[in-house]
Formats: sequence, C-alpha cells, structure tokens
Amino acid sequence: MTVDRYELALLIAGAAALAVAWLPSYTARRPVSLPMVVVALGIVAFMLPLGLPGPDPRTELELTERLTEGVVIVSLMGAGLKIDRPFGWRSWSTTWRMLAVAMPVTIALTAVAGALIGGLPAVSALLLGSILAPTDPVLASDVQVGEPDLDEEPSADAEESVRFTLTSEGGLNDALAFPFVYAAIRIAEEGWNPSGWLLEWFGWDLVARIAIGLVVGWLVGRVVGVIAFRPPGPMRALSETPQGFVAVAATLLAYGATELLAGYGFLAVFVAAVVLRGSERQHEFQRDLHAFSEQTEKLLVVGLLLLFGGALVSGVLEPLTWGGGAVAILLVLAIRPLAGHLALLRTPLSSTERSAISFFGIRGFGSVYYLAYALNASDHFGNADLLWAITAIAMALSITIHGVTATAAMRLVDRGARPWARFRGRA
Repeated sequence: MTVDRYELALLIAGAAALAVAWLPSYTARRPVSLPMVVVALGIVAFMLPLGLPGPDPRTELELTERLTEGVVIVSLMGAGLKIDRPFGWRSWSTTWRMLAVAMPVTIALTAVAGALIGGLPAVSALLLGSILAPTDPVLASDVQVGEPDLDEEPSADAEESVRFTLTSEGGLNDALAFPFVYAAIRIAEEGWNPSGWLLEWFGWDLVARIAIGLVVGWLVGRVVGVIAFRPPGPMRALSETPQGFVAVAATLLAYGATELLAGYGFLAVFVAAVVLRGSERQHEFQRDLHAFSEQTEKLLVVGLLLLFGGALVSGVLEPLTWGGGAVAILLVLAIRPLAGHLALLRTPLSSTERSAISFFGIRGFGSVYYLAYALNASDHFGNADLLWAITAIAMALSITIHGVTATAAMRLVDRGARPWARFRGRA
C-alpha cells in the first residue's frame, strides 16, 4: 500500500498536538520537558522508513527564516502579556544586568571559543556568538512566569525573581542581539576595518533601530490598550466581547509597522505586550489575550520541534566536528552560567536564585532565525554548514539538559523564594 506523505504528516502533527495538550500535566512533575518529547517524536518519525523527506534548514533559508520568525514574535507577545511586575529601572534591574553584562560576555566568549576551539573564521565565530547569546522565549515555559495574575495591583517585587528575570530577559535579548548580528554581517561584507562601517552601525543598527522598536511598540501597546479597555465616545470596548486573537493582531501590527520602518520588530512586539498588559492589569481580558497567544505559540512550536527532530537525523549534524561540539557544550554548561553570575554579582538574590538565572539560558528557535537571517543577508560567512551544526547541537543540548533539570531546579527556587521576598524591590 502506498502511503500518502501529506496524510502521514497530518497524522504525525495531530499526534504531536495532542501530546502538547495532554503531556504537560505529566511532565510538570518529572525530569522531562514537552520539547524533549516532541523532538524525540520528530526524530523517530523521520528515522522510520515512511518516505518523509528529511527537513534541512540549510537548503531552505528563506522558509526557515520565516517559520522561526513567526514562532518567535508570537512567543514574545505571550511573554510580555504574562509579566505582572510593573516596568521600572529598579524593579527590572536584574533584567538590565543580564542584557548589559551577560549577553555581551556570552557573545564574546562564544566567539572566542568558536574561533579557537571550533575552528571557525573570525567573522563566522562572531556570528555564532551573536546568534547563540539570546535566551529563547519559545522553549522556556518551564522556567518562566505563569499566566497573568488579576487578583491585586502588583508591586515592584511582584513575581518570583528567577522566573521574572528569565521571562523579561528572553523577551528583550532576542531583539537586542540584532545589533551584534548586523555587526557580523557588515564585517563579512566590508571587512574588519571599522572606518567603513562602525559609525553607521553605531548610529543606525545600535541606536536608531532600537529607538524605532521602542517607540512603535509603545504606540501599538497604548492604542490597542485604549481600544480594548477605554475606547473613545460610544465605541464598544474589545474587552466586552472577548476575542483573544487581538493578541495576534497586536503582534502583527507592532512587528509589521516596525519592520517597515527598518526597526527591530522583536523589540516592538515585546514592548507592545508589556504596555498592553499594563493598560488594565486586573481585567479578565488579559487572560483571554494571553491564553490565545499561548495556544497559537504551542501550535507553531509543535511543527517546528518536529522538523527540528527530523533535521537532527537528516544531515544537519554531519559537518559537526569535535571542536564544534565542545563549543556547544561550553556554551550551555560554562559560558552562559559564568556570564550570568558576573551579571548578578552584588545583587541581593540568593546563590540559588543567581545560579538558576545563570544556568537556564535556554537556546532555541531565536538562534535558528538569526542564523538563517544572516546567511540570507550575506554569503561571505565561511563554514556555514558548521555554524548550522553547532547551532543545532547547542539547541539539542539545551532542550535536553535544561528540560531534565528544570523541574527540580524550580522546586528548589520556589522553596527558598519566600525568605528573599523582602529584597526583590531592590533586586
């Protein structure tokens, strides 16, 4: 009997979607994560002699870029909508530390490791550090904050510090890694002489694009918040007729408008979500928005995790060298934890909290997006296949190691969280 590939793919996708809906109640109490299960299903599906074509992101750069772009922006909206802690310089201080210290340190150390241990050309090593530095918002649900809390007006120390920091860091550094990716692209195209690109990079890629993302994200969040909760005149508020897909509408508005202006759309989406969350914190519509965004994200993630599992056994790891594998291991187990600890020095967080924040720098689809974007933008990166292999193995290691340890680590954090609550307004 001839098996129709399309129908078989539908069957596998349906099984994976059912697993996403059913398995969290099982995995929440055990050393296994949902991404681990879905990736394993993808590995099995593409290893069996079913005639499924092996997915290879290297041969479909444009498709890879667009698919990962979609899941990241939906995830960023969900992350922003579930943050209860009001925005502030002091209340978000751990986030700023992770962005200003941990991310650049991670980029630098990963780039050095990529060049000296992985054998990559210098500009490719810089790109590797830039794409692997961000904490992924897509696969980190086990260590992030939960759904919006509507019970009371939140204070500056709302939410447990580890989950808040990992959620807010993941929301912002997926955008703020872009200037470093652009630096690698400019060097690949124009060479290392900074006189040819440094001034434009600083003024446009580092300053102007970030400013555009911040402004557009704030405007979209404010406008959607007004329409949803306090429309002018006789207009009916969107919150009176709960339509969760408004979250996706806000995502597309913020991202599309910012990208048309050449700003950082990832940043705009997260900012819009945080502003929208703050527009009316205790309204049930906030949960409708978050729930729809979360469900959309899960559906997208199912497909991408299946394809990622298939890519692992379909050739993407073939160019991997011992040195490249060592770089991925160092990133997950040493570089990110070290960078996180440096960023959180002299904070009132407990050692358990600092260790958890530092360790759970989960790598995921944001890195895949950045790599596809950079390779689409320039064909001057050497050892591109090795870049793909290191990115894939780093992501697989992160899914496995962080998936196995997340449950026990978060229990330990929760057990010690209460005695430190009084410090969080200053953390």
